[in-house]
Amino acid sequence: MESLFYAFIIAAAIGLITGPWLIPFLRRLKFGQNIREDGPKAHLSKAGTPTMGGILFLFAIPLGALIPQGFSVEMALLLLGTLGFGLIGFTDDFIKVVKKRSLGLRAYQKIAGQLVVAIILIYGVVHILDRGTALYIPFLNTWWEVGYWYYGLALFLIIGTTNAVNLADGLDGLASGMTFWVALAFAVIASAERATDAAIFASALAGGCIGFLFFNRHPARMFMGDTGSLALGGAIAALAMITRTELILPILGAVFVAEALSVILQVASFKLTGKRIFRMSPLHHHFELGGWREETVVYSFWAASLVAASLGTMLAFNIRF
Repeated sequence: MESLFYAFIIAAAIGLITGPWLIPFLRRLKFGQNIREDGPKAHLSKAGTPTMGGILFLFAIPLGALIPQGFSVEMALLLLGTLGFGLIGFTDDFIKVVKKRSLGLRAYQKIAGQLVVAIILIYGVVHILDRGTALYIPFLNTWWEVGYWYYGLALFLIIGTTNAVNLADGLDGLASGMTFWVALAFAVIASAERATDAAIFASALAGGCIGFLFFNRHPARMFMGDTGSLALGGAIAALAMITRTELILPILGAVFVAEALSVILQVASFKLTGKRIFRMSPLHHHFELGGWREETVVYSFWAASLVAASLGTMLAFNIRF
């Protein structure tokens, strides 16, 4: 239990120490955020706010996890999920803000990079950790051996999770605040199952989110960019695989799922019928355009994330290895 506390405190402290240095550094490099002109008008005032602040996670989370626990194969795979996807996000952000190319990486380049990291992560978990290809079915409290189907499911889970967190990163403090609750849930789940490395890593992830939130809460002094959102998504997906909670993750991260589904439904509806379901997607913008203050949307989504993470945690307590 002490190690969990130390991981949280170290990661949060590193974030708090790094932030005051990182913000002016990003400003000097002119790594400012570009704002969508078709988005909520209130966001136009955020133009120029330093982005790529997710670099903070790439230091805080690994150090927060490694200092109290040390290195292991399991920890290496958890860090692979974080740093691997974080590097893809960093490359995307770098192209956007430095090369002045609005779309960053091409879609196929981003997906190709994500597939490479995901495949290595899956291989490591299934074969190096000898996790196997059985899935825990939460509502039936049983295990189901799915064989090769597991690889496809795991690939979908990893890519889907990273991009869902990326979509949720649209308001001050939104993605990091929701990730905090999911990370705490994983810390509890992993501790209950005596998966020490995963528990410590999850605590460091939660601490990193708190450290970043100090600078990202409204009005944000920096944004995480794809560097941060993809790193957080990769960390969550890796934790789900390590703790064998792949089918519980959609409940733990239900708000992230809702954000992603809102985009899918919006695009499908417009292409098929020419009509939009939401005022704007992702879902948080729908409420903003409905008259909700940004802080109200963020706090409401945080509360929903807390409820979802709590429900997922209670469901996961039925797991037996």
